[in-house]
Amino acid sequence: MEKIPMTAGGHAALEKELKQLKSVERPAIIRAIAEAREHGDLSENAEYHSAKEKQSFIEGRIKEIESILSLAEVIDPTKLSGPIKFGATVTLVDEDTDEEHTWQIVGEHEANIEAGLLNMKSPIARALIGKEAGDSVEVRTPGGERSYEVLKIAYI
Repeated sequence: MEKIPMTAGGHAALEKELKQLKSVERPAIIRAIAEAREHGDLSENAEYHSAKEKQSFIEGRIKEIESILSLAEVIDPTKLSGPIKFGATVTLVDEDTDEEHTWQIVGEHEANIEAGLLNMKSPIARALIGKEAGDSVEVRTPGGERSYEVLKIAYI
């Protein structure tokens, strides 16, 4: 199976979520199911069916996170340098609007555009890979063509 690249922060966040699911969410839903069973007829017990559905979601998420973590390849961006690659924190300016953006290129399981974490498989990240400060980048996004200039590359 193919390794899944991620930063140490992304790996730690998944481990934290897994611990929360196993030590807090799973025991709570088991208690909720036991309590709903005590209410009698399960065929018409909405609390029971809701709790079982939530249990199914929690167990599925636990399996998903365990699978991701088993294939994770943690990459330390501070040990990297040079042109843009996975882990780089890139500051760009939109050549049309003069709007500045700073994003870190991360794995798909830790991406969060609002937090400045750009999925390495996104059109912008793919266009940036291999570029250097001062380069101009044309990107075809779902919102149309965009043109950016790379202002700064950092490996933090």
